[in-house]
Formats: sequence, structure tokens, C-alpha cells
Amino acid sequence: MKHELETFTIRHILERSAERHSKRLALSLIGNEKERYTYKELKESVDSIATYLIRHGVKKGDKIAILSESQPKWGVAYLSIISAGAIAVPILPDFSAKEIETILNHSEAASLFVSSKLIEKIGKTSIESFDLLMRIDDLFHIPAVTREILTSKGEFLDAPGRAMERTRVQAKALGKIESKEGDIVSIIYTSGTTGSSKGVVLTNRNLSSNASASVSQFFKIKTGMRFLSILPLSHSYEFTIGFLLPLVTGCEIHYLGKPPAASLLLPALKRIRPHVMLSVPLLIEKIYRSSVVPQIEGNKNLKRWYNISFMRKEINRIIGRKLKITFGSRLRFFGIGGAALDSQVEKFLKEARFPYSIGYGLTETSPLLAGSGPRQTKVGTVGYALKGVSLKIDNPDPKTKVGEIVAKGPNVMEGYYKADELTKESFTEDGYFKTGDLGIIVRNRLSIKGRSKTMILGPGGENIYPEIIEALINNRPYVQESLVIESEAGLGALIKIDLELMAENLKKSVEEVREEASHYVNKVKEEVNKELSSFSRIRETKLHNEPFQRTPTLKIKRYLYTLTHRKEHHDEKEHKDSQE
Repeated sequence: MKHELETFTIRHILERSAERHSKRLALSLIGNEKERYTYKELKESVDSIATYLIRHGVKKGDKIAILSESQPKWGVAYLSIISAGAIAVPILPDFSAKEIETILNHSEAASLFVSSKLIEKIGKTSIESFDLLMRIDDLFHIPAVTREILTSKGEFLDAPGRAMERTRVQAKALGKIESKEGDIVSIIYTSGTTGSSKGVVLTNRNLSSNASASVSQFFKIKTGMRFLSILPLSHSYEFTIGFLLPLVTGCEIHYLGKPPAASLLLPALKRIRPHVMLSVPLLIEKIYRSSVVPQIEGNKNLKRWYNISFMRKEINRIIGRKLKITFGSRLRFFGIGGAALDSQVEKFLKEARFPYSIGYGLTETSPLLAGSGPRQTKVGTVGYALKGVSLKIDNPDPKTKVGEIVAKGPNVMEGYYKADELTKESFTEDGYFKTGDLGIIVRNRLSIKGRSKTMILGPGGENIYPEIIEALINNRPYVQESLVIESEAGLGALIKIDLELMAENLKKSVEEVREEASHYVNKVKEEVNKELSSFSRIRETKLHNEPFQRTPTLKIKRYLYTLTHRKEHHDEKEHKDSQE
């Protein structure tokens, strides 16, 4: 069966799949047998809610926000919004209350789908002002007369409302909503590592073409495959590759409904036995450092054998087989994107024959630009441009050939919402989007070298990429994460140590090893500097005690840190808000 789309609209994806795969399971919430939709049921639910929205005044081009953890009803809400001709404004659950308020105001969202878990992030004034307030837990519309008493999660969950899924479908009303490839369907607000959010305007063509092109180039997706979803649907990576792509191909999508803690993830892997998963590097890096490294470091014979190349590969293959069993034994595609994967971890995955895949892209490109499937990966590189996407290196350095990666294709955004000047600045004169990432293309394979905004100019004008130095630091025993920044003395590094693991290995208490950890980061500096050129060596280090504050895609918010302290007091407050 041909999976690639003939028409690039999200509504076409829904209608086509409901016709082709009507009885197949589409969406499911693990542990809740009632929270399941076949493809036929999904379309019926979407059509009912879209009818309800139209009957209650929603017009083409209206903005409707979605604030919820990933679950089947998130997808139902999104598809209902665009089926009614409106524009969805997905909001990342990790955004602070202040960030959410800014997004709602800037996007001019007139209505909101929100889960009971996140309702307390919405101010009382906003709750009362929405044209439509909809509880995503059961897809109920909460009338304005009820909202005045809503002050807590419990009250919102118990508030009476109208069941939108029970609305009688009005085919005539839905038929008037013509879905075109150029229609705007999403405004997605990003949280960058260097500053404030921007509203990325994406069309039917942007998102649908990206999903369609991803069907078979890097890995052939087959009807009926099981996807396990653990990332926020409000991010384009999970939405396009983890939602639209399986809908195009008639696959099953199973949701955790909660953050992927080990206590929840391991039973889900055993129960679902997924064929496909998408992840950010932090998850697999954590598994490697907490499960793989201790096995090797804790066994003297194994550690000695591990230094012999052919023995290391054999050991990694054995560990890889066990790892695949942990993931349910059927895993065929483990997509890694959102940030750079640590090279040592990737080397292990490659030798372990774990079916990992690398993807590169941005929200602005819907998101995928390039990648490599499990049989195409090469350590240290991303891979090949996605079908239909043109990539090139702008203004490359004459010696290194490194320059800014620019892209053109049907997946590239319309622009930034209400920011014409910023949109203009984001494109080259010949229409290529400036990614802000530095890279090199060799034999059609793309490699990422860092961010142009994070690149540090050395004392002699040399280009220093902090991500490369951080990778060297992070590969030292006990190091959890690090951040390389400029200091008064030159380059500096904030280093977070796994004190519990150090205490366990040294047979001491956590308090006892704190002082040793401070000395240890200096030792790390000496070891790493031996591998670096003179202009990129670290001059000072500092033990960092708290986890670094990250964006929703788990990149460190570099702009918040100096070698001595957080930049401003309000950043501390922002950090606390984001944890609530």
C-alpha cells in the first residue's frame, strides 16, 4: 500500500486513514482501556467536536490553544481545531505560568483546550475571558457561568459541562470548511537556549509534507506498527514524526500520559513492546551512564577487556541484546533528535547494534531536515537531507569548510507570527532559511558542529565550539553534565557530578565526597585539556550542584549562566515557576 500523501493537508490524512484503516487502533492511553480510538472512532469524534466548535462561533483563522500533557485526547483536540478551520496553538506543558500568559496574549487565542493537571497555570482572569474553555480530560466544554468558581485542579475536574463528542455531526457545516495546503494550521512557540519564545507559523503543507517524506526514506514504516509516545505532542518533533507519520501509515500510538520515569516507562515497554520510539538524547545518555558504565567500571576484568577493541565490541553487543529486551524485544527504530547525541554514547549504540536513528531539524522546518536510519548511522554525523529538502552551507570557512546550515523545502515555515522583520532576517536573499546551526557536508552527509550563537571566538580569532568540549567533559566518570562558557580568565566550565555514584564507589557518604568532587573537576580539566588545542583549553572550572535549567527539548538555557552565578534574580523566579 502506498503511504505517501497525494494532498498535503492534515484533514486529508485523517479522512484517508479513517477510510483505509477504519477498524485499526489509532490512539491509546496505557493503563486506561476506555481511552482508545480506532481510526473510524477518531474521525467520528473529531467531526463531532469540530461541529460543536463551528456551532459555537469558531470561524476560519481563529486561534485555539492546547495546554495538556500528551494523551489521545490531545490529538483529538488538535484535529478538531483544524477541521473547524481554526489554527491550533500548542503550548509546551513545561512552560511557566508567565510564559503561558504571554503566549496566550501574543497569539490572540480566543479559546483553550486544557487538562486538569495544568489548569492552575492559567490565571483566573484568562479563564473567565475565553470564548470557549474546554476540559481535555473528557472533552467537555465548560460554560462561562461555571468558570467563576474555578480556582483549583479539583474544582476544574468536577465542573459540569457539555460533552462535545456527543454532538451530532453536521456534514453541511463541515463541508463549508475547505482545507487548503497553504492554510495556517499551527503557531508553535519555541523556547530557545538564548532567549525568549517566538511563534512559528506552520501550514498544512509544511507539516504534512514532512510526515509524508519521512514514511520510508530512513526506515520503512509499515501499517500496524506500534509507536510508544513519551515526548510532548506540543513540540513539532513528536507531533510530525510521532503523531502525523503514524496516522499517515495506519499505525498505533500508545501514550504514557505522564513524564517517562523509569517506574512508568519499563512496565509500558514490557506491555506495548513498541516497534518505534522517539526520544531526546538525555534519556538514552542517562541509561548509558546509569546502567552500562557502572557494569563495566564495577568489574575489573570487564574493564580491562573493554580497552581491547574487538573485546569491547563483543561486550557492547551482549549489553545491546539485553538493552533491546528491556525495550520490549521488538524495537526497530529508536529516533533521537532535539539535541546533539554524545559521541561516546553513540559509539556504544552503534557497536551494541541498537536500532538508533539520528534526526536533525527545527520547529521552523516542521521539523525534519536530515537524518539517518538504523542502517545508515555513522558516528559523529547526522546523515542525509530529507527528500524534497535542499541543504547547503552558507559562507563556509575556507579552511574547515564549516558554515551556517541553510535549508529550503516545502517544510520551511511561513515565518514568525507578528514579527515581519525577524522573519526577513531569518532567510537568505535566495530564500534559504538560516538554521543558526554550524555544520559541514561531506559526501552528502551532514555533520553538526555547534550553534552559531554559542560559538566562542578564541584569542587569535579561532572558532571554538563549546559543545565539542562539553562532550569530552561529559565522557569522564561521574560527570553528569557540563556547560562551557566564557569567563574572565578565558574558557570556563560548570560541571555537575553524580555525587551518589561517586560516594557509592568510594564507600563514603555523599557529604564526604562533596569536597573530593571539587578537586575532581580540576582533574577533569587537566585530562580534557590534554585533548584540546591550546586556544580552546579550559582555564577554570566550578562544581555545579543543581541540574541545569533546560528548554522543553532539554537543551541547556546557556544565557542563564555565568561561571559565578545566575545572571539575574528574576531568572531564579523563572526557574521556580517552571518547576511548578
